[in-house]
Formats: sequence, structure tokens, C-alpha cells
Amino acid sequence: MSTKKVPQISTAAAGSGRPLIIRLGKRLRGSMNRISAAQSKIPNGSIIEASTFPWTDHLAENWQTIAQEAAAILRHRDAVPPLNDISPDHARIAGDGNWRSFFLVGYGYEVPENCARAPATAELVRQIPDLNSAFFSILEPGAVIPRHRGVTHGLVTCHLGLIIPDRPEDCVIQIEDTDCFWETGKWLVFDDSQYHEVHNRTDQRRVILLIQVKRPMRFLGRLANDLAIWGIRRSPFVQDARRNLGQWEEAYRQAEQNEAA
Repeated sequence: MSTKKVPQISTAAAGSGRPLIIRLGKRLRGSMNRISAAQSKIPNGSIIEASTFPWTDHLAENWQTIAQEAAAILRHRDAVPPLNDISPDHARIAGDGNWRSFFLVGYGYEVPENCARAPATAELVRQIPDLNSAFFSILEPGAVIPRHRGVTHGLVTCHLGLIIPDRPEDCVIQIEDTDCFWETGKWLVFDDSQYHEVHNRTDQRRVILLIQVKRPMRFLGRLANDLAIWGIRRSPFVQDARRNLGQWEEAYRQAEQNEAA
């Protein structure tokens, strides 16, 4: 693989305006999560049956096609940004650079260049109702994602196993007190507002398709959830990430040009 210039992501914007937003978000998160739980049309447990979402069957049937596109993306693995470079807010849990993310959709914003690089996957995820985000999540050997929780109970996280270590039981996600692991072609669906952590204790890379969708809720819950997500989409949390992705796009384009030369 040819050498390329890795973008230098500025974190200056990350500090501006964040303290008030973070304090407000943390103050409201408990109340919003209680509304989401009370209004939820699906069980509120940590682990959710994949069959709860009918669209999961179609993607699972096409998992090999999705995995082939993910493998093609990995030809330029160093041009796929570490999550902490995309989003400075994730520095605590992704600070070692061993968690990389190739975004197709992030908080409703499609990344056209990346969708063109994985066209079959992009077309499949476009069919998902109430889609919030979709990306290839790449975890390097030995990577650790410390215990944390997501921003809202109003989103459900779905992992489709694509490239999994030979000993999957040594690449573990602990959700609350339950240890889970990924399998190729199978879904792991959970509420990431619950505490969870990840340990890849293998010498192999783990790649999944990570999908986030809105939790099915009754009217009041949908209204509150849509308002919360609207605010998140317009916050520095998302807008800084969009700018940083733009800088990494140039690195990936350069890697493709070097390969073709």
C-alpha cells in the first residue's frame, strides 16, 4: 500500500461551545431515556432480538456481499479514519486509534463518496426504516473500548458480523453483565444507552456493519426522540465529525489514486 498523507485533524473546534451542550445533554438524558422507555413499542432490555426489526433478514441474507465490500475498503485501511479523529468527543473510548469507522451514513447525513465505494451495502442500508447511522466498524487486534454508554435510549444499535476472528469468543462485547461475541452473517442488537465495553483479545481484525435506527415508540416518544436527534445532528458533536470526514476523504482518494498508478 502506498504512503499517503494522513490529515491533521484540528480539535480546536471541539472545545468551543461544548461544555454547555454537554452539561445540558447530561442533565436531560435521564428524563429523555425515561420517556423513551415508557413509550417504547419494543422490550427495554439490554439485548434485543434481531427479528424485532424485519429488515435485518434481508441484510443478513446479503452479508457476504457486504463483507466483500468491507474487505475492499480495507485495502486502504490506513486511510480509514480512527473514530477519535472523526469525533473528538470519542477520544476517551477510542483514543488508542485502534477503532476505525468507514461511514456511509452518520446521523442522517449520507457520505456520497463512501457510498459509491460500497454501492451494494449503501443500497441495502437506504432501505432501512428510521435509519440514523450506518458504517463499517473496524476493530484492530488487541483493541480495547472502555466501558461507556451511548447518548440516548431512543436509538437501537445493530451489529452484523462480517470479518470475525477465528476464536470469536476472545473478541467480546460486554453489555451490562452479559458477555456477547460476533458471528459472521448474524446480528447482535442491543440498547447502547446501557453500559458496554469491548475487548479484542485476538491477533485478528474484527469488522462489522454497525447500524443505528430509531427505537419504535408511540407518538409522544417519537416526538421527543425526533427533537433530541434533531438537536444532536446540529450540534458540534456531529458537525465537527462531518468536517473531519471531509479531510479524511482526501486521504482515501489519494490512496486509491496511488493504487491505480
